[in-house]
Amino acid sequence: MATDPKARETLPQPLDSTSSPPPLFDGTTRLYITYRSPFAQRVWITRNCKGLQDKIKLVPLSLHDKPAWYREKVYSVDKVPSLEHDNKVMGESLDLMKYLDSKFEGPSLYPTDPAKRDYGEELWSYSLEFIDLMYSALKGETVKVLGPPLDHLDRALKQFDDGPFFLGQFSLVDIAFIPSVERIQLLLSDVWNHDITSGRPNLASWIEEMNKIDAYTQTKYDPQDIVTYLKTRFLARH
Repeated sequence: MATDPKARETLPQPLDSTSSPPPLFDGTTRLYITYRSPFAQRVWITRNCKGLQDKIKLVPLSLHDKPAWYREKVYSVDKVPSLEHDNKVMGESLDLMKYLDSKFEGPSLYPTDPAKRDYGEELWSYSLEFIDLMYSALKGETVKVLGPPLDHLDRALKQFDDGPFFLGQFSLVDIAFIPSVERIQLLLSDVWNHDITSGRPNLASWIEEMNKIDAYTQTKYDPQDIVTYLKTRFLARH
């Protein structure tokens, strides 16, 4: 039986270089993450929305002292997220989101309507471009450069009128975008005192609705830490 998506779980402490590795391939399904990673957050949200908290164990890794055994024994790519399931370890957040949705119990997170599925795939591809635009914008005129992609999201949210989400009803597409939008909203507010929802009513409604979803809000990391990290990595001048 699936876990109630609203159930708040006790989050484990991150494992560091002094920690022993879990017993790999012992039949336990594990999701390896770091709590700050937007890519890991996507898969974590999907897990929660499916009610898989009891089926998929979170294995958080230290941000500052990642254990060497993760690269050596678990996932040689040495990135998060990764999923240990059926005696193999897989990566790439978008692939893992679809994998969880198709291979595990719980509510389906992708519509069956052909028009919505087609538009969903278009947005799915754009989510990759959006992240590239986001990070490249941090190296220049950030507010100006991010205007068009944020406008694009606002328009995309008008495509279907049966709900406030990208495909009308909540889906994997919303999960694909929210970690990036969350970070951009925090950073632009802190550094430029800029509200990304100003003049974008659909984006404003979407963010408001997303923040009502426990499966998402439970994955939020310390906002000040996120802002500090982004400023340090991309905006040294600030």
